[in-house]
Amino acid sequence: MSIFSSTRERRLWLALAIVLAAIYATLGQAPAIVAALGASILDNIGSNLVFAIIALLVVIPVFFIDKRLSRQEIAVGGGILTVYLLAWLRLGSWEERTHLFEYALVAALVHEALLERRDKGRRVPAPALLALILSIGLGWLDEGIQSLLPNRFFELIDVAFNSIAATMIIGARWVVARVRRWLQSRRGAQHSPSP
Repeated sequence: MSIFSSTRERRLWLALAIVLAAIYATLGQAPAIVAALGASILDNIGSNLVFAIIALLVVIPVFFIDKRLSRQEIAVGGGILTVYLLAWLRLGSWEERTHLFEYALVAALVHEALLERRDKGRRVPAPALLALILSIGLGWLDEGIQSLLPNRFFELIDVAFNSIAATMIIGARWVVARVRRWLQSRRGAQHSPSP
């Protein structure tokens, strides 16, 4: 039996590995990247808004992957993404904002891979909780790697930002799934013959 339940699950885990490799590979270069971009660009609300929209365009396909959404689900998802965007814009520093994006993407990929695995008949107890635990663990690993680098250090606040990002995206995905089930049960009740 294959370790993966489907080709799609394998692709999701591969995408996660690529994202993590990119995050971990740039840990030592983050201060140089911020310096090269310049404080004026990073502090500009317009450039932050553009980057936030680009970040959302990367996360949205994972968030709604392979789903046909109703208008109600789109409205709920749009509301959740608006809250996420506002949280992004309110954060004080560029580094805090990158944690919010990076670990939302990590958590969304982990969660989607676990859901795919469960949907293909494999045993996955509490996929949302398991995805949250794995994502938070990967955030701790991020900070652990930084503690080994000469110009970086372990920051508990960064672990908190990673955890908040993972919690937000998994919580949002959970809410959208509950709305979907509620809508499906309503449609089923409307279409069932009356006794």
